[in-house]
Amino acid sequence: PDPPPVGGAVADGLRGKRVLVIEDEVLVAMDIESVLSDANMIVVGIAGTVDKARRVMVEQQYDAVLLDGNLAGRPVDELAELLASRGVPFAFATGYGREGVPQAFRDRPVLAKPFGSKQLLAMMRRLLAGRES
Repeated sequence: PDPPPVGGAVADGLRGKRVLVIEDEVLVAMDIESVLSDANMIVVGIAGTVDKARRVMVEQQYDAVLLDGNLAGRPVDELAELLASRGVPFAFATGYGREGVPQAFRDRPVLAKPFGSKQLLAMMRRLLAGRES
């Protein structure tokens, strides 16, 4: 059977929220974008490298960020530091558990890969709780 459509109570509080996706696997990023768009969220950008992520983080406005644990093998410490310094809620997406995220940020939420749409939307609600505009 097909999964129930995303919407109703699931999308409440997510509609119109702007998300930046920092993910180096193109298919994973496209899947994330699709799930978030179906929940009426706005994906303001997708970045697959540290350099592009840094650029998009400066150019765009967003309510939350989903940050890959590493980008093409490069650590994401500087990106996490930048987000934390700006008070932007973010979660790591990684297949390596807490060990896959920068040491200084192991208290941040982690979305374990592979994840489904329910887990992704639950994480978005968690990140955006308390950031009602």
